[in-house]
Amino acid sequence: MSHRARFDDAVRALSSPGDLRADLCSPFLSVLPVTGVSISVLGGIAGPGTICASDRRASRLDELQFDLGEGPCWEAMASRRPVLTENIRHQTACDAWPALVGALGDERIMGVFAFPLAVGSLDIGAVDLYTEHPARLDDGEVADAMALAGFAVWHVLHRVLDDHRSQEDSREEEPASSRREFHQATGMVLAQMDVQASDAALLIRAHAFSTGRTVLEVSRDIVDRRIVFSEEMP
Repeated sequence: MSHRARFDDAVRALSSPGDLRADLCSPFLSVLPVTGVSISVLGGIAGPGTICASDRRASRLDELQFDLGEGPCWEAMASRRPVLTENIRHQTACDAWPALVGALGDERIMGVFAFPLAVGSLDIGAVDLYTEHPARLDDGEVADAMALAGFAVWHVLHRVLDDHRSQEDSREEEPASSRREFHQATGMVLAQMDVQASDAALLIRAHAFSTGRTVLEVSRDIVDRRIVFSEEMP
């Protein structure tokens, strides 16, 4: 199968964010020349925690970064840019993340590549890829990983919000006026971000959850243009 066919299959596999059982790691493994994958939540929306990991080493890499508060995943989320480390045992990486490199010990993890998960103003987490030997990703592979991360982020939002449903987000208990404001805000976010209506609604709920506010409060701020997601993009 050609690379383009594998990439298209990976995109299709990540294009149904409502499926909470979807395998989020395999699409990355099918397209990129890496050994393992993990996807984690690191930002204010929840966590830190691993959403999925392809193997024990990928899970261990996440766990160490959570515990130590340093590593490529944190840097990728903070910078909103890929962090590409051909050999994490190299002195440059040792200087950047000394505790992590020391804690890895003899684990067969060499190349580590982290990609941010972010939507609008929300810094959500990162995708970590690793190889057993020193390696690099070329520009096309970096672009593929970023594109796949852009699809995976919607799955992550669905899973986090499904696990942390807010009492304020009960449609049955809201007056009609509140529902109208929410739908109006959803339409505005849809236009700003060029996403589907379901994703726009999800983004409003995620923003409310991450800031400790109600969906109605966030909806009013969007309608009054105090929150404009397109202007919050990097």
